[in-house]
Amino acid sequence: MSKKVFPVSQQQLEKIIEKYPTPFHIYDEKAIRLNMRRLFKAFAWAPGFREYYAVKALPNPRILQILREEGAGADCSSLPELILSEKAGITGERIMLTSNDTPADEFQKAIELGAIINLDDISHIEYLEQNAGLPKIMSFRYNPGSIVGGNDIIGKPEEAKYGLTRKQLFKAYKIMQQKGVGRFGLHTMVISNELNDNAFVATAKMMFKLAVDLKNQLGISLEFINLGGGIGIPYRPEEHEVNLEAVGQGIERVYKEILVPAGLDSTEIAFESGRAITGPYGYLVATVLHEKKTYKDYIGLDASMANLMRPGMYGAYHHIVVVGKEDKPCTKIYDITGSLCENCDKFAINRNLPEIQIGDRVVIFDTGAHGHSMGFNYNGKLRSAELLLREDGEVELIRRAETMTDYFATLTGFSGSIM
Repeated sequence: MSKKVFPVSQQQLEKIIEKYPTPFHIYDEKAIRLNMRRLFKAFAWAPGFREYYAVKALPNPRILQILREEGAGADCSSLPELILSEKAGITGERIMLTSNDTPADEFQKAIELGAIINLDDISHIEYLEQNAGLPKIMSFRYNPGSIVGGNDIIGKPEEAKYGLTRKQLFKAYKIMQQKGVGRFGLHTMVISNELNDNAFVATAKMMFKLAVDLKNQLGISLEFINLGGGIGIPYRPEEHEVNLEAVGQGIERVYKEILVPAGLDSTEIAFESGRAITGPYGYLVATVLHEKKTYKDYIGLDASMANLMRPGMYGAYHHIVVVGKEDKPCTKIYDITGSLCENCDKFAINRNLPEIQIGDRVVIFDTGAHGHSMGFNYNGKLRSAELLLREDGEVELIRRAETMTDYFATLTGFSGSIM
């Protein structure tokens, strides 16, 4: 079981709202720092353990700065993410560019920063060389195909657009050897939001065996093996969190069984966790605007799918509490909705909650990853602010809310006052 507790009192929340109107996302700095330390401790046995935080999960430079201070690097998939990482003080081989269908300017910026480039396709070798040159260290993303299952978020590997087949992988490394590249890494990403501890050990075992084959056939001693992300979080209160300590011990066991006897005992292990690091420590705070009674009972918030896409996109569960009513019985059944002109704009369907009144504050949990970052402007909705609950208890604005001026700023041939 996972206990869902909002780290802000009702009284403190009302003071925050006086300054920063709802909706907004707020992140718990102390919890994020402690969680990052837990991950590093679980892999303290591994030589040079690396965590490349998946910037796409929460692309805010203030958050990236905090994670850098705790030892993390950055996993990037676009030019803006590379620049965000740079602004947060993350440079060099603490950045890994793992993009796909990659334009030249992304490769060029990665080379400029000295980042590790993780190629998604064998055809990208020539494109990279022609448009940006070859880096000192090269990694490739492995797609194992049907030997590994998938899920609704990441899809089945054999149907995914990501990565190289085994045959392509060996050919790609050989090409890079012939081009004079002498430093190599290996990467995969085959699971997403996984709660089964054994799944991560199985991925490690698959990748370690592949690393031994690369050494035996091509003479490559990999500098690192990036096992991807995919560590899930318990969105539902009845779910259990991943046991990072058990995962670390399991991967250590197969490391010693497979890599050490092959002379690969200095190979570093890396993850690119995003959701697992910040996801549980972000919260979307909203205010109840309306109650609609037709065939069902609907509660309308001032937030919408534009602020949190996951429930509408994936049918994902996010826990919801009504502030001040956490201990009251859940005697009502509601659909919790936003105001978009889309029927999928629902945070919850048939959810048992306490009786709700207009003006109540609602907290939606586990929005610290793929929450604000997946926002959009459909229906002219403006993206919300992001706040940081600092370790000292103060609240810091780390991204202001969008305004209509922002919304209209990119239009051409548009004149006159907005308001």
